[in-house]
Amino acid sequence: MVWAVDGVDLDVPAGQTLAVTGPSGCGKSTLLQLLGGLDRPTEGEVWLGGMRIDHLSERALARLRRRSVGFVFQAYHLMYELSAAQNVELPALLAGASPRAARRRAEELLQQVGLAGRARHLPSELSGGQRQRVAVARALANDPLVVLADEPTGNLDSAATHDILRLFDELRAAGQTLVMVTHDERVAATADRVISMRDGTLADDTRLDGDGRGMRHSHQGTGSGGTGLGALLRWED
Repeated sequence: MVWAVDGVDLDVPAGQTLAVTGPSGCGKSTLLQLLGGLDRPTEGEVWLGGMRIDHLSERALARLRRRSVGFVFQAYHLMYELSAAQNVELPALLAGASPRAARRRAEELLQQVGLAGRARHLPSELSGGQRQRVAVARALANDPLVVLADEPTGNLDSAATHDILRLFDELRAAGQTLVMVTHDERVAATADRVISMRDGTLADDTRLDGDGRGMRHSHQGTGSGGTGLGALLRWED
């Protein structure tokens, strides 16, 4: 049996930006899926907002993801038959917001990500960087407790990557809890903290200063325990 994530003990305070790095196949994306309730641990517990979530029904997990977790994927995963504004409105509508409130929220978010003038455009009419900014706006639609981003700049050129990094820096300054899986050192350097994974375990943990330099480094090894987002999320073996 292969253990994709094994014996991880991680605590991330609310409002922190965390970058998860490591080679392909080390368990980064699996960890993100567990944190977001997209997958369930074979052992251990996952907690979000003080509530254990790993034993919830699929329907309850879906409700929780809609209201409390924002996802940003490398491949955008936009609805290509919907406009940028409609893509951003959709999570709010699914969570029970009125069409008027969802439309107003979408307008605010598209303004925030610099795409107010592209609200009526379909994803096929947008560049890769613009699509990813729509995806970030969509992830924020329901004011989530945490945004989980899986290789958010993996499909972008340098200019578009710069735009996304600037946007993430704005989210960080606003106090949004953000967990990013990335191979890109530029993305990792924008975080408050960087953890490195090897073979499903945490290899090291570095806290960064404002210039992206490491301030503290501690080897985590393969200790037992839980995975947590401070008071937001916890997963214990």
